[in-house]
Amino acid sequence: MHGVLLLDKPLGLSSNQALQKAKWLLRAEKAGHTGTLDPLATGVLPLCFGAATKFSGLHLDADKTYAATLQLGVRTTTGDAEGEVVERRPVPALGAEDLERVRQQFLGAITQVPPMHSALKKDGRALYDYARAGIEVERASREVRIYKLNMVLTPADQAPSAINIIVTCSKGTYIRTLGEDIGQALGCGAHLSALRRLATGRFDESQCITLERLEAMDEGARLACLLAPDALLQDHEPITLDREEAGRFLSGLRRRGPWGDAEHVAVYGQSPRSLLGTAHVKAGELIPTRLLSPIEIQQILQATPALAAEPH
Repeated sequence: MHGVLLLDKPLGLSSNQALQKAKWLLRAEKAGHTGTLDPLATGVLPLCFGAATKFSGLHLDADKTYAATLQLGVRTTTGDAEGEVVERRPVPALGAEDLERVRQQFLGAITQVPPMHSALKKDGRALYDYARAGIEVERASREVRIYKLNMVLTPADQAPSAINIIVTCSKGTYIRTLGEDIGQALGCGAHLSALRRLATGRFDESQCITLERLEAMDEGARLACLLAPDALLQDHEPITLDREEAGRFLSGLRRRGPWGDAEHVAVYGQSPRSLLGTAHVKAGELIPTRLLSPIEIQQILQATPALAAEPH
């Protein structure tokens, strides 16, 4: 089975737990995801099965959009609601001008120090392992980009000390860290009390399906929720080869043709049209990057009627 499932990850499950549940429901042998979401977070999580796992890493670089709620006046050990409270501070009277002043500080290129409670590795060990052992290690700051940032105070009768934000950002952005830094800039501290991924790359929440809905379906309906593996290659330039050239390409040979230089190329065979793999073009040469096997290509072609043209 080969394809991409756009899952709406539920609250409380890790990305791997959600993946394993979907893998079991689809009876898939090989599966992977395109980047993790914390158990606290919900929302868009593309899952890859079979041949699609060969391209899952490409989606790690995609821009992301999140909606989050910042609880002001309270800092925690983890930067979110799962951590222990380490500081409480009064929340000043805030207005639209205050929010706009702070919003401008976080637009464009900013630097972040990765949080200790993260999957980032140091010396082969995840930072959260050090954190759980009570060890804090030095982390180098990194540059990320915030493309859009909306900030709105919640109504006073609901949560007088909270802000709702929607942020579109580059890969590697830690929303917990962004929330803490916004709280610091407002002079009262903050932590994330809710987080939802609205979009990753070209995929958004309207295209996703929940585990609950997936579980209620029969096997055929579940398979119909899968997108073809090249759904992950929407930003790649397509090149189509004839049968003879396709065979040589699948052998790993470079092909020369009338192509301009391109870093990301999706290569197809014709009659019938079928994905062969990915490549890049340099000085007129088509250079293979990741190739599908002939068996994978045949299986994808056989399953094409069951693969939806549009996400569910």
